[in-house]
Amino acid sequence: MKPGKNPDFFAAVHDIARLVPYGRVTSYGAIARALGVRSASRMVGWAMSASHGAMPPVPAHRVVNSAGLLTGKDHFATPTAMREQLEAEGTLVVDNKVVDFQARFWEPLNELSLD
Repeated sequence: MKPGKNPDFFAAVHDIARLVPYGRVTSYGAIARALGVRSASRMVGWAMSASHGAMPPVPAHRVVNSAGLLTGKDHFATPTAMREQLEAEGTLVVDNKVVDFQARFWEPLNELSLD
């Protein structure tokens, strides 16, 4: 699959993001790896930024960077919306970082048997 501003790539990113379980998080890189384009983390970020208003809805708040940082928070309605949505699902966030990131991390390649 070709990344970039390809609507099929964005749709594939959104499809994987929709599978992230409630109370769990994944990363831009994990989604890129699941799609077979390891170097496309930034493009996954673009797809997540374009996900607001997508139908069915995309739980974009569950996609963070590889360190658990809420780097996409500025693309939500308010600067605190991403954190608030994660915390509503029981995910503790301190200083814009998911606490216990490794325990909450959902790896699409493992969970979906895509490798």
